[in-house]
Amino acid sequence: RDRRQENCLNPGGGGCSEPRSRHCTPAWVTEQDSISKKKKKKRKTYEGKKIQEFAELKPGDYVVHENHGLGIYQGIEKVEVDTVTRDYMKISYADGGILYIPATQMDLIQKYAGADAKPPKLNKLGTPQWKKTKGQVKKAVQLIAKDLVKLYATRQQTEGYVYGPDTVWQREFEEMFPFEETEDQLRAIEDTKKDMESTKIMDRLICGDVGYGKTEIAIRAAFKAVQEGKQVVYLVPTTILAQQHYNTFIQRFKDFPVRVDLMSRFRTQAQQKKTVEDLKKGLVDIVIGTHRVLSKDVGYKDLGLLIIDLSLIHI
Repeated sequence: RDRRQENCLNPGGGGCSEPRSRHCTPAWVTEQDSISKKKKKKRKTYEGKKIQEFAELKPGDYVVHENHGLGIYQGIEKVEVDTVTRDYMKISYADGGILYIPATQMDLIQKYAGADAKPPKLNKLGTPQWKKTKGQVKKAVQLIAKDLVKLYATRQQTEGYVYGPDTVWQREFEEMFPFEETEDQLRAIEDTKKDMESTKIMDRLICGDVGYGKTEIAIRAAFKAVQEGKQVVYLVPTTILAQQHYNTFIQRFKDFPVRVDLMSRFRTQAQQKKTVEDLKKGLVDIVIGTHRVLSKDVGYKDLGLLIIDLSLIHI
């Protein structure tokens, strides 16, 4: 783990705000903070975790054995070996392969997904398939780690733009926030501003559940950047979320001379062309959009802050 601080972002203390560094100062935001009273849609994700007890597994669940790979858990069976009867976990593999694991070796098993998940490709027993897969993953992880070390070494040697202290407009803008900030939210806001006012290249991750005010943190950072003539990009994963954040920004900035534009399929080709032209001229202060804002034809006169919304993105 690199040299990073952590601070919580919720009323009771879950989630965190982690600084990494700062250049075209990226901040990271999650979930639809601009949406109220909207239930989160549950998505099935394949996240392996150690099995603590048999009750966590049901026959038909997909599991991964540390040495044999992906199979299907079939339940517990009693097997007699050398006149001694013990409980064994039965796991089936491709081509009819069956593996019996002593219950005492449960720590070698991870749950991959429930029985109702989309059927994954099972491994075969007695083949080098699983070993080859692990080798490929290990090499990929090593390459990523090497790239990250190189990236952060470069960032440590580079200085970012140093923003000035809060202005009267900044304080006035923040006082117009219609809700009372939580202690954790205020701490995350203060940490973000400190990053922007330092020479470090900022790379801050802000985590928290829906409704904990992450979007407001991004809005205040964006306002701070715009006041010094910098442009801001707010990258979101979906068109719907882009529209929702756009509406929120328009509402918050309505009393200030800040131009906010939207780049998504909800905009006509003529509107998008106009935004692209004005971004290059520096006439657009904040642009909110999907991957469209990363297109080759999109350029910026003076980009100072990148905000990436990680909601709906599972990593």
